[in-house]
Amino acid sequence: MENQISTGSNAENVGVPPQTAPEPQAASGGGAGRTAFAVLRTVLAAFVIAGVIVSAGYAGLCAYAANGKAIWPGISVLGVEISGLTVEEAAKKLDDFIDNAKVNLYLYYIMDEGTHVEDYRPAQPDYSFPLRDLGFHPDTLAIAQEAYDMNVTEPDFFSLGWRYLTGDGETEYAPVFKLDPEQIEARAAEASEALSYAPTEIAYSRDEETLTVTMPKNGRSVPAEPIAERLAGILPNSPDFSVDIPYSAVLHEVVTAEDIRKEIYVPVKNAWFDEKKWSAQPGEYGVDFNLGDLQAMMDESAPGQTIQLGLIRGKPTITYSDLKDVVFRDLLGEATTRVSGSSARVNNVRLAAKAINNAVVNSGEVFSYNGRVGRRTTAKGYQAAPAYVQGLTVDEIGGGVCQPSSTLYLATLRSNLQITERSPHRYVPAYIPAGMDATVSWGGPDYKFTNNTNYPVLIRTFYSNGSLTVQLYGTKTNKNTVKITNEFISSTQWKTEYVTDRSLPKGTQKVTVTPYVGKTYKTYRNIYDGNGNLISSKFEATSAYKVRNQVIARNP
Repeated sequence: MENQISTGSNAENVGVPPQTAPEPQAASGGGAGRTAFAVLRTVLAAFVIAGVIVSAGYAGLCAYAANGKAIWPGISVLGVEISGLTVEEAAKKLDDFIDNAKVNLYLYYIMDEGTHVEDYRPAQPDYSFPLRDLGFHPDTLAIAQEAYDMNVTEPDFFSLGWRYLTGDGETEYAPVFKLDPEQIEARAAEASEALSYAPTEIAYSRDEETLTVTMPKNGRSVPAEPIAERLAGILPNSPDFSVDIPYSAVLHEVVTAEDIRKEIYVPVKNAWFDEKKWSAQPGEYGVDFNLGDLQAMMDESAPGQTIQLGLIRGKPTITYSDLKDVVFRDLLGEATTRVSGSSARVNNVRLAAKAINNAVVNSGEVFSYNGRVGRRTTAKGYQAAPAYVQGLTVDEIGGGVCQPSSTLYLATLRSNLQITERSPHRYVPAYIPAGMDATVSWGGPDYKFTNNTNYPVLIRTFYSNGSLTVQLYGTKTNKNTVKITNEFISSTQWKTEYVTDRSLPKGTQKVTVTPYVGKTYKTYRNIYDGNGNLISSKFEATSAYKVRNQVIARNP
């Protein structure tokens, strides 16, 4: 009974050390059971102690995660890693980065917009400027503080340690950045001006031996609007601050080798005669080049490339020494027509003939009758005389000036010169054979011929005893002569028309419009050699003269 009390009542043994306390005895093996219990108690005590230690350590980790000075891992701003930095350090790092950050513009041709990718960007941007120039001045200290706070303000304190250890903290941080719209517009305008340029047109020049051509280059148009649009969205969409900007080509003018030849080509000019100085002048060398060679070189050249081609120098066939002793030596051809009509008409014929007298037409030049005579005015002495106007015969200032032009035309044919422009009269003229006349009027038909010989031609005119003579002098190189013939083709007879005129005496009539028979002629230029043998007979022109009906006025 005493043993049971000593082992069953703790109160009776207060203050007695465990090892001195009597051990309970089992009916059999009681000592081993007491030992296992003691070990279990010891292990449990160790676990409790370890739990207390671990709990205290984890709580400390949570406290560290919540109150540490460093920004949690995995956080960056504008691509800048700020993990492990204090707020102040992170703010300074961001400021340094922004101070050195550049906005880079890369151009691409607008036609390639659908296929352009960043991999095709060149090594260097087409245009750059500091990011700060967009008015970008963020509060980096506040941003860094926000980056720090985003993880430590978790309401569940005891989750911080676990999230810190496992790296399960918040890393998605996108602060709101603002740019200055006015600065965006200003930078876009500056970039547009810097990147755009006008096309370079083709340039060419020559010296005595060489033609130099610098090929054209297209210009470039980079509008400011798409630049401003892309700059406005640069943050946070483009952490490298690079944007692609479309441009379009401004095409240069297309110039061919033929176009250049029109400017460069200088025809060979034989020795010529200066009408104002009344003396022979030396000729001029011609300048030309091989058109096909230049075009091939241009087709194969790159924009802006300079190419050169040798010039072809043409030598005059008639020099000053050749010309000075033979100028106007020979009578090439002449024609004479009888001048009739009123004194006013005779006056006009003589004035026009005088205007073309002593006119010099050098080799290759074109003589214009209207250009030489000029406008027929009373100030020049021309008078009103009969002329054909819209089929009627009326008095007109300068009436009759067609007779010198017609006489000149026939003389030109007989001189075997090239006819450039000629029109027949409306009706068959009476003073010259049909098909050998040339009508003129100011602002209307003109008479022109080209000196297709190698020597100057001089026009001489004479009026004497009611006849007009036109002679052409030059230099003959053969003994050929020319005879002009015409061939009658057809005719149209006129009819009589009657009109009533009550102003006439009763039962009388009179002819008010003189009739003309309509006729058609062909003209031929026949060339004979010095022995009178026909060398050639060439069709020259067809002259179709209109019919004019007779008009009789009567008072029945």
